[in-house]
Amino acid sequence: MKLGVIFGSKSTEHDVSVVSASYIIKNLNKKKYDIYPIYIDKNNDWYEVLDTPKIYKIGEVPGDIKAINNVLKYLKGMDVIIPAMHGLYGEDGAIQGFLKIVGVPCVGCNILASSVCMDKVYTKILLKNAGINVTPDLYIRYENNKFYYVNQNFDLVDVTVLDIDKLILKNLSYPVYVKPSNSGSSVGISKASNKDELNVALYEAKKYDEKILIEKAIDAREIECAVLNDLVAIPGEVLSATEFYSYDSKYKNSKSKTVIPALISDDMIQDIQDVAKRAFRAVDAKGMARIDFFIDKKTNEIYLNEINTIPGFTEISMYPKLIENMGISYTELLDKLIDSAIK
Repeated sequence: MKLGVIFGSKSTEHDVSVVSASYIIKNLNKKKYDIYPIYIDKNNDWYEVLDTPKIYKIGEVPGDIKAINNVLKYLKGMDVIIPAMHGLYGEDGAIQGFLKIVGVPCVGCNILASSVCMDKVYTKILLKNAGINVTPDLYIRYENNKFYYVNQNFDLVDVTVLDIDKLILKNLSYPVYVKPSNSGSSVGISKASNKDELNVALYEAKKYDEKILIEKAIDAREIECAVLNDLVAIPGEVLSATEFYSYDSKYKNSKSKTVIPALISDDMIQDIQDVAKRAFRAVDAKGMARIDFFIDKKTNEIYLNEINTIPGFTEISMYPKLIENMGISYTELLDKLIDSAIK
């Protein structure tokens, strides 16, 4: 079976994608698959990777590569593709749609689930409709050099930063997190505790997306749950070395830790697994997802934070660790994902 592993692209998560792909390639069953690593550089040029697969570090890229002159023809020669691409262009439905047009099976979620789960605003709209608890939020847009508040009727209300500050005080209260709606690995996210910090955070977020999500900050424990088809793993807990689980915390700060299983009650574990399964169905997910939760430290209330349809696959990534805790090895995990893609 000819199996392509696509990674890279001009996403802000390019470097993490490269690392994830290298671990995927390392753990694939070499007797079962003919593996074709496919690298997309930051200019969106496509290449065959010719050198012996190695484990890359953050910032490294393949050295021995050959340009793919006819991408469509090359991809049509594959039996199945693993898109090891985090963030925009890979996790947002773009590569899934491209591969559907090409006619090659794709590991993981379909176009709808990928695009919805990449967009934090619309993930929350869908989850609220499914009766799943999420943190209180405001939806802001930045268009034509202006900010707009999007109300429950989806009306665009022209607002200033001062107006947004008043909306926060009325509906959320400080502190808040300000996030670009379409971005991953915590890129572009800032915490704001007052109007001045809000101003900086809004202008930072708009660099990455015209849609901005403002969420009430919860003093919470961070819990992550892995879903593999019909299986829901026992959740783990992130013990971040920083105030929130930032890009550096995930990939550069070795002081951050993960605990599997999470140190919570059996009843809470069951509740989180039940919500994860329901959320997986609500967004029409397939194959895999890592679903992240908050548990309020004061009230023990559970909030669903986000759904990652192409979770990290590095040596420190929670998703393969959570699946391994179920007795399924990394190699077996990949086999199951490939099998579900070609059925």
